[in-house]
Amino acid sequence: MTRRFDRPGRSPVIAENGMAATSHPLATASALAVLREGGNAVDAALAASATLVVVEPHMTGIGGDCFVILAEPGGGVHGLNGSGRAPAAADAARLRAMGLRAIPEIGPHAVTVPGAVKAWETLHARFGTLPFERLFADAIRYAEEGYAVHARVAADWAKLAQELAADEGAARHFLIDGKAPGIGVRHAVPALGATLRRIARHGAKGFYEGEIGAEMAATVQAKGGTLSEADLAGVGADWVEPISTRYAGHDILEIPPNGQGITALILLNLMRRLGTGRLAPDSAERYHLEIEAARLAYSVRDHMVADPAAMRVKPEVLLGEAYTEALVRKIDPARRNPDIAPPKAPASDTVYLTVVDRERRAVSFINSVYDGFGSKIVTPKSAIALQNRGACFSLEEGHPNELRPGKRPMHTIIPAMAMKDGRPVVSFGVMGGAYQPMGHAHVFSNLADHGMDPQEALDHARLFWGDDHALEAEAGIPADTRTALAAKGHAVRDAAKPHGGGQVIVIDEKNGFLIAGSDPRKDGLALGW
Repeated sequence: MTRRFDRPGRSPVIAENGMAATSHPLATASALAVLREGGNAVDAALAASATLVVVEPHMTGIGGDCFVILAEPGGGVHGLNGSGRAPAAADAARLRAMGLRAIPEIGPHAVTVPGAVKAWETLHARFGTLPFERLFADAIRYAEEGYAVHARVAADWAKLAQELAADEGAARHFLIDGKAPGIGVRHAVPALGATLRRIARHGAKGFYEGEIGAEMAATVQAKGGTLSEADLAGVGADWVEPISTRYAGHDILEIPPNGQGITALILLNLMRRLGTGRLAPDSAERYHLEIEAARLAYSVRDHMVADPAAMRVKPEVLLGEAYTEALVRKIDPARRNPDIAPPKAPASDTVYLTVVDRERRAVSFINSVYDGFGSKIVTPKSAIALQNRGACFSLEEGHPNELRPGKRPMHTIIPAMAMKDGRPVVSFGVMGGAYQPMGHAHVFSNLADHGMDPQEALDHARLFWGDDHALEAEAGIPADTRTALAAKGHAVRDAAKPHGGGQVIVIDEKNGFLIAGSDPRKDGLALGW
């Protein structure tokens, strides 16, 4: 498909020697510089992620978690789970006794061990080629010397200023005279630069142990949390086998639970069974079936997905044909099923990036602090925004995802990869909290079923439910489609904000090119050489 050049938009990026697509132009530039210097896709992805910690500080950080899918050029695919665990002293019963029915998204009870830095080190030790310290050069410079705040970042940041002002460290490092920095304002965080220097020189130990680890633990404990130095020192990142399903002639890979990637695979199974790929891309019939399938897939997630040690149903059962058939029977092509109760759509702030190098090593990489600036707790000296990933735990007694000591929470951030004949052909991901599985399924269907290029697939209008279960439609969904959805029993309104973001790189082996898109819902950029 060729876009209309008389309309606003942009074409996909096409290059041969390497490609990077991230949610921020400065991060993409960091990745491309590393590729041109001779680094591989792992080096470039780590450099981009480090830069994003500085230039999109509300979306990601060294105080958060990380997941990676990596496909090697000669075959072999690896998953890395870099999500942290609950503190050893975490106690759901104590929180229930305090009158809590859910873990507050702001504050010390939501803080889990940050797993990202350990994941970075683990990934680099196995697959990196350039010195670890080199990968932090741009991030350190931006932190120490400052950078101009981009438009989307400024818009998000402004909404968080009041909450940041309530915390000493957050106010010190991430507000200017009590206000969020605006578009084009120079922002520097020298203390974060010093922390990044320590990680670059001393690795993960320099972050989790010593004075930085002690400060993280002390900061959380002073606010009533239980994170300890021992919790931080015991952090780990685990190599895992990706889980998959078959869709449109491809094997779609996701990280296994505790991540919600299985939700995307359940959704794709339902879409395959329902034949949604044969429907017109902008039709009410397509959107209706995708939404109904998603509502079921997300319900499965909220009842069953957790730390794998606590799950009562194995992923292979949830992805099996018998289970798919049982779910399909709940979907009426003509009407919304009112008996399906989808979960609340939680907010989430995340960055996703993907890099493919000259050898066609593909890296699908996601890093997050969950909500904007995570728990809204920032260490005063080292400027680390601590994630609030613990808010994803349940406080329901006996639930598979109930908060327990040393347990990983059900996790929303998910990278993806599509394989064909054992080789990677699409490295992709979609940001946006709960929307991510829906985004994976919708964007990949755009590529595989409707022949869209990566940019078209990302640009295509999205639909998702709000907290009251009404569908929130982006501006590009036609009026007649909205009317037809209403006739099928859906409440439809304009989306208050875009649904997520995303990046896609397609590996065109036949012609020897890489083709990439980056989501305009963010200030993202794809670049190749």
